[in-house]
Amino acid sequence: MFDLVWICVIVGLIGAGVVGYFVRYVLRQDQGSEKIREISGAIKEGGLAFIHREYRTLGIVVAVVAIILVFVPDLGWRVAVAFIFGALCSIAAGYAGMNMALRSNGRTCAAVQKGLNQGLRIAFRGGAVMGLTVVSIGIIGLAVLYFAWHGLPPREFLAIIPAYGFGASLVALFARVGGGIFTKGADAGSDLVGKVEAGIPEDDPRNAAVIADNVGDNVGDVCGMGADLLESYVETVIATMALCIVGGVVAPWVTGTLFPTLSADAALQAAWWLPMLIMAGGLVASIIGCFLVRVGEKVEMGALLGALRRGTLSATILTAIFGFLIIYFLHASLGVFWAMLAGLVAGALMGESTNYFTSYAYKPTLEISEASTSGAGPIIVRGFANGMMSTWPPVVLIAIAIGVAFHFASFYGVALAAVGMLSTLGVTLATDAYGPVADNAGGITTQAGLPPEVRERTDALDSLGNTTAATGKGFAIGAAAMNSLGLILAFAMAVGIVTVSSTGTLILPPELSLLSTPVIIGVILGALMPPVFCAMTMKSVGVTTSAIIEEVRRQWREIKGIMEGTTRPEYGKCVDIATRIALKEMLAPSIMTIVMPILVGIILGVYALAGFLIGALATGFIFAVML
Repeated sequence: MFDLVWICVIVGLIGAGVVGYFVRYVLRQDQGSEKIREISGAIKEGGLAFIHREYRTLGIVVAVVAIILVFVPDLGWRVAVAFIFGALCSIAAGYAGMNMALRSNGRTCAAVQKGLNQGLRIAFRGGAVMGLTVVSIGIIGLAVLYFAWHGLPPREFLAIIPAYGFGASLVALFARVGGGIFTKGADAGSDLVGKVEAGIPEDDPRNAAVIADNVGDNVGDVCGMGADLLESYVETVIATMALCIVGGVVAPWVTGTLFPTLSADAALQAAWWLPMLIMAGGLVASIIGCFLVRVGEKVEMGALLGALRRGTLSATILTAIFGFLIIYFLHASLGVFWAMLAGLVAGALMGESTNYFTSYAYKPTLEISEASTSGAGPIIVRGFANGMMSTWPPVVLIAIAIGVAFHFASFYGVALAAVGMLSTLGVTLATDAYGPVADNAGGITTQAGLPPEVRERTDALDSLGNTTAATGKGFAIGAAAMNSLGLILAFAMAVGIVTVSSTGTLILPPELSLLSTPVIIGVILGALMPPVFCAMTMKSVGVTTSAIIEEVRRQWREIKGIMEGTTRPEYGKCVDIATRIALKEMLAPSIMTIVMPILVGIILGVYALAGFLIGALATGFIFAVML
């Protein structure tokens, strides 16, 4: 099975090579006029300034946690090293993807003057750098851990690999929260003070917050999303591997049923490497899907959307084929394939569900548009109602996927379903990261004073990007839910509160009953966490929005000539304000999510902690889809 590691490494390096090709392709494109380069440079400067300050803050947190891990009994320096390595991988993926997005926006703006196809190709390949970088780093990072410590006993290795995911998760938490506060605060502040209060167009250069708005698209929706999905990606594989150790040791069913023709040792090795190989197959499929995203010279909006769907659908079909061949090669039962396919299909259908509820072409969005004729109140009511209604398809799809996966492959199948769902991450994240690039290109078009027909083209790309970004977020949420369930199962088995029978059935002690007082308390406290977290972050967005509005008003009052267009606003002031507040405000919700599970486990015990995790997963999934 050692040779299988090299297959994963080679595929990861191929992915890195394709990333290099896309980077070279984008950087060779025309950067546009001097005005376009100036605006794009300001956005790049603001984005990099934010990420550097965020990573400096995060570096302190990572160092403190690593020192603590060194002195925790039964963990030691290897766990601390794996934790730091995971954090560095997440930082590298986020930084590389955002840096490329920042270099693609101006080039997209210049290319779209020649035609939509040229603009789509640059914007998508700029986003594909993010998607393929995340997947390649995830695969290579896990392989590096194996090369470093595969000689350790399984239980010791089990303590190391989750630390890699923990490091990536910590970075994702800070990048998602900090970037999200910056993004929404800058976006709302720019629109409220510009379009609503002053009556000037969106992305008007007289608005001092427009650069901060464009910066926010990158730090939140590219860097934050990339770090978030890298964490989900690696932890999905880690959860499946962990279940092989904690479940396989006590369950002959893993070897006797899932891999009936292999010896016990060979079966456990096959179960161990299967998720990595499926992810490698998904990376190859994603690369092919990325190259299939192209349209003719004369295109319409439908053709643009069709091009992106062709890429994702092709990757999904190819992943299913590759997955079947890999499972056949490893002599696994057909039930393992059905479990993987359940997650893969659920992920694809969740993307379509999100597209239905967010696309301008379908009833939910048209209803909200119609409600706008009656005022702001009906818009809020209808939007909130549609948001709540949008939760049922993803929840039902995840429930069905879990049921199918467990039926065919028990607890291992549930984790493998999450692997299937995330296996096409390369192309899915590419379509998501494409959105901010197209949005930035539209903003640059207005600020550079380009003709209206150019703005119409960038608006077409932006509208498509809004749909693909929403679809990507729905996919990310579903993948995180499936991944979390696999991690909860691994946790429950690792601490010994759940065991597995010889038939693959989970054996739960009476203390884990939903009627048990500790479990009930844990479920209630866990269910409370997502709304409290949302409230804290929404309040932080409000603080950022108010500060940006006041700064724009101040500049209009004190700097003569801005509204007349004769004086350039101080764009950097708004970027600095949003950066400072976002980094300050992200600490409280981030610390709460880290500390609360620890306190519940220490004070109420392991059964309450299991309930806490389940409660947080249930309401967190619903809140994430709705909002």
